[in-house]
Amino acid sequence: MKRTIQAAGMAVIFGMMLLSSCAIKKKGMAWTSSAQPLREMEILRTKIKAPKFADKDFLITDFGAVGDGKTKNTAAFKKAIETCNQQGGGRVVVPLGTFLTGAIHLKSNVNLHLVDSAKILFSQDANDYLPMVFTRWEGMECMNYSPFIYAYGQENIAITGNGILDGNSDYDNWWYWCGAKKFGWKEGLGRQNPARDSLHTLNHQKTDPKTRIFGPGYFLRPNFVQPYNCKNVLISGIKMINSPMWNINPVLCENVTVDRVKVITHGPNNDGCDPESCRNVLISNCYFDTGDDCIAIKSGRDEDGRRIGRPAENHIIENCEMRDGHGGVVIGSEISGGARNIYAINCTMDSKDLDRVLRIKTSSSRGGTTENVFMKDIKVGTYGEALVKCNMFYEKAGNFIPTIRNIWVENVTVEKGGKYALMVNAYKESPVANLRMINCDIKGVKTALNVDYVKGLVFENVKVNGQILSVPDSLK
Repeated sequence: MKRTIQAAGMAVIFGMMLLSSCAIKKKGMAWTSSAQPLREMEILRTKIKAPKFADKDFLITDFGAVGDGKTKNTAAFKKAIETCNQQGGGRVVVPLGTFLTGAIHLKSNVNLHLVDSAKILFSQDANDYLPMVFTRWEGMECMNYSPFIYAYGQENIAITGNGILDGNSDYDNWWYWCGAKKFGWKEGLGRQNPARDSLHTLNHQKTDPKTRIFGPGYFLRPNFVQPYNCKNVLISGIKMINSPMWNINPVLCENVTVDRVKVITHGPNNDGCDPESCRNVLISNCYFDTGDDCIAIKSGRDEDGRRIGRPAENHIIENCEMRDGHGGVVIGSEISGGARNIYAINCTMDSKDLDRVLRIKTSSSRGGTTENVFMKDIKVGTYGEALVKCNMFYEKAGNFIPTIRNIWVENVTVEKGGKYALMVNAYKESPVANLRMINCDIKGVKTALNVDYVKGLVFENVKVNGQILSVPDSLK
């Protein structure tokens, strides 16, 4: 009996050692077949659940809202949302009409629902986005104008319906704040550049983010939709146009679903969807035609990203269409917290103004580890620069050399490529590791490779301009 107990104990210890060994071995380990990441993705999918809401409606017109496109309805939205929240939740319904408003702050258990063709038109008066709130701006924490739709520390929130969110931004309002003449800036107008530099300095100095006060006079454009430190977030069905800056920017959120959203806006830094330091994210069936990256996965800039230390992890991107944009699926550049387990499948991309299909951009001021990026079944009409680009020299250098590893790209067809099929610009002491491309057919490319430092580069049945691509001896 004693020997049996001892044997059982040894078996348990051995099992624990085996599990520990496997866990250690798995870290930084490359996939060996696409079945592995596909299986991981399906397990992840079961963990992402859209929030559900009480079957109660709160019509904003019952709280004094007027849909004439001229009357400001900020107070009506606030009262409707607070009442819905206090009464256990439900839908705050925006009926047919154009409802002008300032900042909208969502609360737990509230679904802001737009009926078909209803429009929320956001004010061009910056004072309508005061008082300031705690926010992230380009990956750095500060006090600034409220995002147009904002929530902090809430659970079970949503924006749904087949209506329109119109940021009302143009060359005379919001966009020129970026400081670029092509977006309306001219001498005598304010611009964000001095405040942006100041925020960078405060970040490097590791100051208390709540003492970084911006807002009026600083010209840091607010993002469009930013749930911050929220759980169970749904954004579905809506169309977003004319954003002041980034469109959908969940920060430090968990369990996020973005589905059937259409983003069309070509202003400066008008990224489509930028989940930042989020966990368990599904972006599906969306359309992006943007002035910057279509989807950009982030985790904070430099000192703030390292201090908070929350990676972007467990993201599924599927059945999306990308048109104009600096990149289709992008990781970075604010990626100091790292990124892992990013899956992109069954997407289409096509525009001469879409620069890259998959882009990882970072630098030695960012640092962090980007790993386990899986892309499969992508149809591309045309792109401008590269099908896949890994760049460790984006913006300024520093003392935190990044790591990029375990990149898998499979079943990608390109009708008319751009300059390159693959670009890698890495550090000699930190080469991109385990980058694999399988069953890709890339036509119309000027030069197949522009690559410096890689380790474990693999091509399997990759054709560039009709010729099978092999790994050059210099990269083996």
